[in-house]
Amino acid sequence: QVQLVESGGGLVQAGDSLRLSCAASGRTFSNGRMGWFRQAPGKGRQFVAAISWSGGSTYYADSVKGRFTISRDNVKNTVYLQMNSLKSEDTAVYYCAASNIDYPPRYDYWGQGTQVTVSS
Repeated sequence: QVQLVESGGGLVQAGDSLRLSCAASGRTFSNGRMGWFRQAPGKGRQFVAAISWSGGSTYYADSVKGRFTISRDNVKNTVYLQMNSLKSEDTAVYYCAASNIDYPPRYDYWGQGTQVTVSS
């Protein structure tokens, strides 16, 4: 059974940094893609960033480019989201997702989410 477990969320002030982690177990996604999404109160789920597991290509939403960095650790089967210069509009529940294929990605597996709250 595939499990994605996020951690690292919390309450921070604007301008601070946080690093989210997503540990995958049950299988590997060596030919797939891992992504981060977020959902703010009253809004739909929004794409944040993604990384191809094999080649390491990265993709970002315009709203986080230059502030967030996605990376992976193949040995630990873990994906990270380094978030710098956080803004109040980054407040949301952040979800990790996994796709068995790189392109087009089909995110069939989701974590439970971790709350990120940025106070201004």
